[in-house]
Amino acid sequence: MRNHDVCVKFGPAMPRILTYNVHGCIGTDRRLDVGRIVEAIAAFEPDIVALQELDVGRARSGGVDQAHEIARGLDMACHFNAALRVEEEQYGDAILTSYPERLVKAGPLPGLIGRMQVESRGALWVAVNIDGVEVQIITAHLGLVPREQRRQAATLAGPDWLACEDCRNPAILLGDFNATGASIVYRTLAARLTDARRLARHRAGTSTFPSAFPILRIDHVFVTPDVRVTAIAAPYRPLTRIASDHLPLVMDFELTP
Repeated sequence: MRNHDVCVKFGPAMPRILTYNVHGCIGTDRRLDVGRIVEAIAAFEPDIVALQELDVGRARSGGVDQAHEIARGLDMACHFNAALRVEEEQYGDAILTSYPERLVKAGPLPGLIGRMQVESRGALWVAVNIDGVEVQIITAHLGLVPREQRRQAATLAGPDWLACEDCRNPAILLGDFNATGASIVYRTLAARLTDARRLARHRAGTSTFPSAFPILRIDHVFVTPDVRVTAIAAPYRPLTRIASDHLPLVMDFELTP
């Protein structure tokens, strides 16, 4: 079996965060199954979960509110940001957590100037209280066109998000950036925060796409210096290989002074 796994927490109170593009809860077997996504996430016992590509009230997924259905399955609070709205149907991203939390901001990311956006994109910011320390958690899902991605990354790194005076340390940015470590997008975000993979004391495989044969590292976690990364991995298991077209990316961390 490939070394794509981490599941044992390295401390009794060590927080665990997970980011996961769930592909509308449609697996690589083309089966729509929200419960399977819940099972895949629950296996890693995360405290904070960032999800991308969720359907809420969409006919194609039976009108289910996937964000809150997953949150109920995990017994977590949920904040959802609709990047796309068509009448009653919504599509977007969410942050779930079992810690005390508050919504800070949810909003769109820019598309291509003068051109219709292929698919609207957004970002979501939730402040999570971990043992009395408020941690800023921001998740995003960037587009597929490089020029569009660069605008979106610059916006995330700018004064509306990461450079905002309210975005105090500690902070974690994570999600599906559709960009590898060689991209301008990655360098833009890594200039503001540090790639958690570079800091991890325990690191297994972190390629997340495609889930059946992961060769691309396009889902990332970026952290401020006071987030000490203990372990990070994209768990490669029978369930994660089929539940979505991405693998989840799981990180254990501690907060340092």
